[in-house]
Amino acid sequence: MPAVARTLRLTQLKEADAAWRLLDADSAPVVAGLLGHHLGGDERRVDAEEFYERLDADLERLRDQGLTLPLSAKGYCAQWRAAGFLTRRASVESRGETLELSPDAIVAIRFIEGRAAPRSSATESRLASLAAQVRRLAIDTDPDTATRIALLEEEIERIERRIRALQAGDEAPLDESRVLERVRDLLAQAADVPDDFARVRADFEALNTALRQKIVESDAAQATVVDEVFRGVDHIAESEAGRSFGALSQLVLDPALGAAFEADVRRVLDRGFARRLSPAERRLLRSFLTTLKARSAEIHDVITVFARALRRYVQSHDYQQDRVLRSLLRDAQHAGVQASPHIRPWHPIGLSLDLSAVELSTVGALELDDPAEFAATDEVTAAVVTVADLDELRALARETEIDFDELTRNVNDVLSQLPSCTVAEVLAHHPATQGVASVIGLLTLAAAQGTVDDELESVAWTSTAGVPRAAVIPAHRFTGEVT
Repeated sequence: MPAVARTLRLTQLKEADAAWRLLDADSAPVVAGLLGHHLGGDERRVDAEEFYERLDADLERLRDQGLTLPLSAKGYCAQWRAAGFLTRRASVESRGETLELSPDAIVAIRFIEGRAAPRSSATESRLASLAAQVRRLAIDTDPDTATRIALLEEEIERIERRIRALQAGDEAPLDESRVLERVRDLLAQAADVPDDFARVRADFEALNTALRQKIVESDAAQATVVDEVFRGVDHIAESEAGRSFGALSQLVLDPALGAAFEADVRRVLDRGFARRLSPAERRLLRSFLTTLKARSAEIHDVITVFARALRRYVQSHDYQQDRVLRSLLRDAQHAGVQASPHIRPWHPIGLSLDLSAVELSTVGALELDDPAEFAATDEVTAAVVTVADLDELRALARETEIDFDELTRNVNDVLSQLPSCTVAEVLAHHPATQGVASVIGLLTLAAAQGTVDDELESVAWTSTAGVPRAAVIPAHRFTGEVT
């Protein structure tokens, strides 16, 4: 059973682990070679567009060597992001994006590089370092004070013996081969330390996501976490990962330790054996502490951003909206499960739902604004000022307004011949000179200064376009002079 359980656990790991997927991929040499070269050295994060240009150039060279690589750099990067080999982030220096290796990809690439250039781990320096750490652990964890003092006195005596041997000239410096072995062993360990910062960042991202899920999903835990956040508890920094990183950060940023380390590095690089180190090895040793400080500052910024965002998420009550949305989604899923025996998912239900999404369109539909299109091309001429003609002004007014003066004269003219008259009778004696506007004007005068009968009458007029028109309206009667 233990073997079966272990096999099943590894089977699940193979499906979920990006490092395993990279090692199992047919294109593993291409992925490890390209990504390891561009993102696995001193430059760990590169602008996306710049990375595409570099990668396209390398892909062309590989195609010239006979490799079949049908996709472009963007196409391969999209595949590698989906597979978990690359991590895409928003750039803090521009509006673009950056690409970097995922923690799993770093593990896989380092494994492949180790197989390509294997190095022995059973070296004298590594075994001596291991023995020294075990002895230090034995001293520091011994509950018997007398035993600890005795062990420390043995160390003092051993150091004093070395001092006396050096004074007597009996102890020579290490030979060059043993020194190089120790230096390269130190460099191998130092090269792995910066890679761990990617894993640390991934751990904090997972912790941030887990805290938000705990706030939204678990009622009991939600109340506890929310109360603690309101009280100012920093769950990110107080977590196990946060405390571990805090101790590492304090050690890296210790000024005394940093000054001593840099002084020791300078002395080592001044030795004769340092000439046998490669430029990359010397650069790694010289910039090791600076790299650690930069990566430590980056992780510290990430922790600060996550802590502030979590506090703002709680204090702004945004989590309550997410809880309501989660409840609605679960209700909808529950209703869907209940309906599944009775209706198929693709069965039309007669409901059209417009999704809240940005409309996508081609960039070719965009047109640049040309201010020259609105510039006046004809020569501007000054208008000649003339004396206004009263008759022309009246004609303009008739085109836009009802001529009530004319209508009043027409009504009073008909009333001088008849005791009363209707709108139709006025139009029979004086045709509508403004078309339907004259009819509306007569109806307005009759409604204000006449009477409206229950009887109907037909009125006729000619429109301004010369087309005969007619309508049936209630009889509007004028019974006296209108003004």
